[in-house]
Amino acid sequence: MPRAKNKVASHQRKKKFLKLAKGYWGRRKNVWTVAKHHIEKGLLHAYKSRKLKKRTFRSLWITRINAAARLHGTTYSKLISGLKCKNILINRKLLADFAMNQPEVFEKILNEAVS
Repeated sequence: MPRAKNKVASHQRKKKFLKLAKGYWGRRKNVWTVAKHHIEKGLLHAYKSRKLKKRTFRSLWITRINAAARLHGTTYSKLISGLKCKNILINRKLLADFAMNQPEVFEKILNEAVS
């Protein structure tokens, strides 16, 4: 039978994983092999969802900017093209915020870009 080494480190590693499994249901929270599997799967989903969150928010900003631009008689693509031609460096997050909360500022930006 092989000799088991370094019980302290392996115990700490298991303890860390089981601490992450706190709040899970059934054996997922206290059985080492089951908890390990579900924690790893959960961390994978968390990594993927952080990337998806960025994509989702960008899509939301574009939708808001397009809606506000159409209220003023232009489109999102014309607005962005105009901003690039005039070298106005403003990101979509700020544009969407202006469109929602400060429509007068958005209108000034839009007039500058499209004119």
